[in-house]
Amino acid sequence: MKNEERKKIVNRFKRIEGQIRGLEKLVEDEAPCLDILTQVSAVTAAVKKAGTEVIRMYIDQCLSEMPGKSAANRETTIQVFQKALSRYIDMA
Repeated sequence: MKNEERKKIVNRFKRIEGQIRGLEKLVEDEAPCLDILTQVSAVTAAVKKAGTEVIRMYIDQCLSEMPGKSAANRETTIQVFQKALSRYIDMA
């Protein structure tokens, strides 16, 4: 992952971290359930978008590195990616 792309992902996760802290405060302050659920939905969407971006970057990186790999290494890389993608889709 390129340094600039890594920085963007880290910034996304920092924003999500802030959203989570906001959720904690809503619960502690006994905010209305609707407000809490709205924020949970926003956090869920943000995490999904971050995951999608990580997948996009991984595919770009993986595909650019594939031509030089042996068939066995390519197969292993594809299997690892498929497992990660499956976990991500199950989360959705």
